[in-house]
Amino acid sequence: MSEVWTTPHRVTPVDAVVALPGSKSLTARALVLAALADGPGRLVRPLRARDTDLMAAALRALGVRIEEDGGDWVVTPGPLRGPAEVDAGLAGTVLRFLPPVAALADGPVRVDGDPRLHERPNAGLIAALRDLGVQLDDGGRGRAPFTVHGTGRVRGGAVTVDASESSQIVSGLLLAAARFDEGLDLALAGGVPSMPHVEMTVGSLRERGVDVVRTERGWRVTPGPVAARDEVLEPDLSNAAPFLAAALVTGGRVTVRDWPAETTQPGGRLDVLLGAMGAGVERTDEGLRVTGTGTIRPLVADLGEVGELTPVLAALCALADGTSRLTGVGHLRGHETDRLQALDEVLTAVGARVEQLPDGLVIEPGPHRAACLDSYADHRMVHAAAVLGLAVEGVEVRDPGAVSKTLPDFVARWDGMLETPAGALP
Repeated sequence: MSEVWTTPHRVTPVDAVVALPGSKSLTARALVLAALADGPGRLVRPLRARDTDLMAAALRALGVRIEEDGGDWVVTPGPLRGPAEVDAGLAGTVLRFLPPVAALADGPVRVDGDPRLHERPNAGLIAALRDLGVQLDDGGRGRAPFTVHGTGRVRGGAVTVDASESSQIVSGLLLAAARFDEGLDLALAGGVPSMPHVEMTVGSLRERGVDVVRTERGWRVTPGPVAARDEVLEPDLSNAAPFLAAALVTGGRVTVRDWPAETTQPGGRLDVLLGAMGAGVERTDEGLRVTGTGTIRPLVADLGEVGELTPVLAALCALADGTSRLTGVGHLRGHETDRLQALDEVLTAVGARVEQLPDGLVIEPGPHRAACLDSYADHRMVHAAAVLGLAVEGVEVRDPGAVSKTLPDFVARWDGMLETPAGALP
């Protein structure tokens, strides 16, 4: 892929059916739980992308056997051990899910990654692990790089956690908690963004027989085995966002196949959010179908529980017929990039007027203009640029390879959707 991608401009309606690989969020959780299980298990149709490959490599470094069988992963747990070096890349899932597992290993485990990973907040997880009796060396930064000095066991018990900067801190602790000597009685010190991701974690635990209950202040996990199982991964509904958005931008029709009837993925809220922006939304035998009318309504919404959808929704807001206000997403400043600042720069470059709020953005569309946009090494920003390029001729993106994080062939899939005859799969 070239270092600069000229995004396709489209003046006619899209009509396509799209199939997507497994959910990144579910794949990460399934890998961790399979590694902690009481026997081998198979992950069917997992996402194969940078983040999930890094998670698999991290678990292998701790002694877990993860083998490829066609498109599946077969996971065989083993004694967790160090010393080990873990490359978390820019993956928040590895940064926050792996340390509680590393604490169960016998030996030191060092976690590091891309330069931007050093800026991603992790103090809440580090403090909680210390309170549970785990020794960590982080130089007082509360961020990577750090070393977890595992002893083969974690005491567990009651702990109060500050997870205001990421729900992944809660999920990371819950995923490993059944293997702690005393389980875990987790109380929250404040709010948690992206609560659907915590609900996803709780659901994944219960599917494997773990006793986890909601309490007045948080969650309680009973110590016990994690049941081995074979798991079929849902398609990644957040990665569906740009494809479904294409229907609104072009006044066309896009169906994402195999949309689950029920899901804990934040992308499962796209039907309501895109409907509020003027789309026709219906469930069909094939999946979720979104139909555009040629008009995009402005959106006023609190996206605190679905923050990862913000870049694509913000791109739609820049093409809407009025002023939008997106709030509840202050935590996006600590993601792969400061997403609020990045969206301000990108949307302004193509002609919109943007006001940054402490926890969001006000977006007022303006006259379109061509622009060369940065990807900020952030896959979601490439998705946003692709949506903008449908309506704004001359949109280019530097470093489109950032999509390797969760959907390596995004550009090919995007081009395929725009070039494929109606009703066919790209």
